[in-house]
Amino acid sequence: MDLEFEAIRDMLAAACVEETARDRMKELLPLSRIEEAERALSQADELLRIRTEESGFPRIEFQELTGVLKTLSLRGSLLQLDGFVRLIDAANLVNDLIHFFNKREEYPELTEITKAAYFSQEVIEPIQKVLDARMQVKDNASDELFRIRNDIKRTRKEINRNFDRVLRKLQKDGFLGETVETYINNRRVLSVISSYKRQVGGHVVGASNSGGFTYIEPQVNLALNNEMEMLLEDERSEIRKIFLALTDQLRGKSDLINAYQFILTEFDFIQAKVKVAISMNAVRPALVSETMVELIKSYHPLLYLTNKALGKKTIPQSLVMDKFSRMMVISGPNAGGKSITLKTVGLLQIMVQSGLLIPADPSSKCGWFNHVLSDIGDNQSIENQLSTYSYRLKRMKFFLEIANKRTLLLLDEFGTGSDPELGGALAEVFFETLYNRKSFGVITTHYANIKLKAARLRNAVNSSMLFDRQSLEPKYELAVGQPGSSFTFEVAEINGIDQDLISEAKKRLDVNKLELDQLISSLQKEKSELETLSKESDKAREEAEEAKEEYESLADHFEQKLIKQQEVAEKNNKDLSNGKRMTQFIASYKLKGSNKALLEEVKKFIAVEKTKLEQKRLQAKAKAKKQQVQREKIKDKAKKKTSKAKPKPVKPIVVGSRVRLKGGSQKGEVVELKGTEATVLFGNFKTLAKVATLESVD
Repeated sequence: MDLEFEAIRDMLAAACVEETARDRMKELLPLSRIEEAERALSQADELLRIRTEESGFPRIEFQELTGVLKTLSLRGSLLQLDGFVRLIDAANLVNDLIHFFNKREEYPELTEITKAAYFSQEVIEPIQKVLDARMQVKDNASDELFRIRNDIKRTRKEINRNFDRVLRKLQKDGFLGETVETYINNRRVLSVISSYKRQVGGHVVGASNSGGFTYIEPQVNLALNNEMEMLLEDERSEIRKIFLALTDQLRGKSDLINAYQFILTEFDFIQAKVKVAISMNAVRPALVSETMVELIKSYHPLLYLTNKALGKKTIPQSLVMDKFSRMMVISGPNAGGKSITLKTVGLLQIMVQSGLLIPADPSSKCGWFNHVLSDIGDNQSIENQLSTYSYRLKRMKFFLEIANKRTLLLLDEFGTGSDPELGGALAEVFFETLYNRKSFGVITTHYANIKLKAARLRNAVNSSMLFDRQSLEPKYELAVGQPGSSFTFEVAEINGIDQDLISEAKKRLDVNKLELDQLISSLQKEKSELETLSKESDKAREEAEEAKEEYESLADHFEQKLIKQQEVAEKNNKDLSNGKRMTQFIASYKLKGSNKALLEEVKKFIAVEKTKLEQKRLQAKAKAKKQQVQREKIKDKAKKKTSKAKPKPVKPIVVGSRVRLKGGSQKGEVVELKGTEATVLFGNFKTLAKVATLESVD
């Protein structure tokens, strides 16, 4: 597949824990129904939210139960220790999952998966009666095993006691080597210097490589070691009987064990999606039934991961395709990002329809297509000895046979591989035919006739990869609404091609082609400059507003502070004056004799001061009322002036209006209005612009 979906599948398969999920992931394809994709996306989104927001979620690590289930399906078969360990681990993990999702209504899809089983000890308890915490068979798993193991312990103790006694004697006699003992066939034997071997009673079981030492089993332990062998065989036989009985007991739980396998495999499958999603910062977009594409700040997954590993920044792409702009033609210089943008659209669409999260803004929307068809890169068929162009013609024939309104086409370097004029003419016919089938498509091209055709067709749109004219470096940013120049001569100049040769090449060009390329280049430059000026203007306006608010805030603060200081000063002066007067009264007060006249004077002073305060209050009230009346008069006057003033006539922008971009010089005609956006015909091509950025011209 041209879109590198296999690389995504390989990453997903590598992220799986067990083989069943891994094999399923290797065969992952777009789902046949939108409901299936919705469910898969919901499952992945729920687990992503759990992994990033929740705690206490169990680790999805297990050994799958396919072999266990196969054994249980055969009558008379028995599970080995590994099978019981797998079962008890799986049962505990599923119980943990069921417990986690209990009463968690925010994860309905994952909760639904766990409903295939139920919280139960039916598998765990029988196994725990046989195996201990270290997953070893318990001594009391049966009465017979208990007796056998006691005999084993007793016999082993006697063997070791006899061996140690003989070892000490022979070591004292100097018959043993530096390494006094070893184990052969699980039996403890003496390491005797070969020259003394006939002086040691027992069974010779071997010799060292050099022949310097002979390994002898002491005579006293021969019978005991044989007894030990028989006891160990009895133990193995009894454990087999225990495992056979336990297997028969668990065989009746096959349905529950099948449910364990299903649940764990499903979570393994979904977890792999989430692991990869986290690595590429992927999210769930909206999925809608109609045909459309709305990618906001989206990334090509593989490019994003490559750049991330290298510590490089990846430029996001945003684009919208709906029934009014369903065929998008992307032009611009080579190595500017056209193919990556096209691949991004196709790969993300396939990922979403396969139930995968994508690296894009969560406000992105993806429609539903029955076919996603691509023709990208050099697809020469060596086996059939077909040229690249022949191969692409066969692909186009196939596309034309099945393309309809639910088809998304991704065509890279559309029409190339043959004579430019002849191939361009055929490509234009293909383009128009696919357009008439109401298909959706993203097409990259250098052909001017394809750009012109997109400009003339109502539901097609030109777009371009931006290019820095000063540095002659690609910006890797998509601009929708205008075709792009290939910057052929500019790139040649920066690469050292002689100016005379470039001038000669220009002379040999068709005049209309040269003018069109220059016009596109000029418009691209004007639009870029206008966007820069607009950003600078917005920034300056924001800074001015902030400065104004700060100034008004400070001015108000200082004015209030001044008024308060004046009020405090007046009050202090008044208090000082009143204090002096009261001091005079106190000085005139007679300790002996009549103070009637003085008291009358004090009363009079207080009455006068109170009257002054009341007058001041009334004056302040009257002043406030007068100011309010004046403000109302000013408002009424302003309203009357506004109503009498004749508004400056503004010519509305409608279909047919002659307009230009504000600050620009190129004039065009409005051919379509859609909300706040207008489609403007500049010469032979259309561009999409905000109405607010346009002005009417005579």
